[in-house]
Amino acid sequence: MKVIVSAGGTGGHIYPALAIINKIKEMEPNSEILYIGTHNRMEKDIIPKQGIPFKQIEIYGFNRKHLTKNFKTIKCLYNSYKECKKIIKEFKPDIVIGVGGYVTAPVIYAAHKLKIKTFIHEQNSVAGASNKFLSKYANLIGVSFKSSLKEFPLNKTIFTGNPCSENAIKIKPCLKKQFNLSENKKLVLFVMGSLGSTKINEFLKKTMSLFKNKDYEVLFVTGVNSYEEIKNLPNNVKVVPYIDNLTCIMKKTDLMVSRAGASTLSEIIALNIPSILIPSPYVPNNHQVKNALDLINNDACILIEEKDLKGDILVRTIDSIINDENKLKKIKNNLNSLKIDGSATIIYENIKKLVSGEKI
Repeated sequence: MKVIVSAGGTGGHIYPALAIINKIKEMEPNSEILYIGTHNRMEKDIIPKQGIPFKQIEIYGFNRKHLTKNFKTIKCLYNSYKECKKIIKEFKPDIVIGVGGYVTAPVIYAAHKLKIKTFIHEQNSVAGASNKFLSKYANLIGVSFKSSLKEFPLNKTIFTGNPCSENAIKIKPCLKKQFNLSENKKLVLFVMGSLGSTKINEFLKKTMSLFKNKDYEVLFVTGVNSYEEIKNLPNNVKVVPYIDNLTCIMKKTDLMVSRAGASTLSEIIALNIPSILIPSPYVPNNHQVKNALDLINNDACILIEEKDLKGDILVRTIDSIINDENKLKKIKNNLNSLKIDGSATIIYENIKKLVSGEKI
């Protein structure tokens, strides 16, 4: 099978795309993959390192606050559409897959115009602008949350779950000593996304001293933008700017403090990790809170809103969970009820049917 995959901007789009690619390669080792991404976002660095052929296009997201700044965006969108048509004609794919981010708009639209089969995947509970637009042109749409089915035309939308969940289960756990951590102590993992969160990092800098003399250890992934600012930490707190394979240390984590990105939540559920979620209030349609609703409604996580981060609330909440075995067990049991088996496999099987013309 020859496949073009496009996704970009954040790890929340890129890593599900990689999970789909890995599944296709697993099922069809002779498949040919081409990835189309932006010229200036994360995928331009991540994808080539995976040995995946990569084509970049110049494209930008629309500026909703300053509409006059969108003239360049519109010009780039038109030019990238023409470039995508050229790439698709040369590569001759059996299917084109979009996994989120504005880069997918010209790719999927060009494939539609060239009468190539298309599949798009929505990770969040609320559909992104690109996927909303593309839903008219995609042959098949996959969603991570059952609540998202209503966001798209029902006659061509299927519930697949997030492919990162299946990928996460297969990854081997790493040794804690890689991060100067003890194998025999409980671990609290702080992750606020690939770029980190300035506001939360500011709060955590003031909070980290409160972890001194705790029986557990803390691994704080700051994001690349804040690493140099974090200093003078207790011995049981370790700091890194970024972890390339975060899932390997998640498998050794007893409690995770995180945003509520869709891919992160899919891995938290798949790996049965109790969590304290601090949804980002800066995302469109408050979709991180909505992403977390399934966990919240099933008592499978603890939610703290960013506006409520004051004093020692986070440390007290962590202590109340990690030191209570009954509470940890209850959360894990509730996470079990939310598991979806084989999301990447479901996606592969359905795109295979789409390519072959079978009924889905």
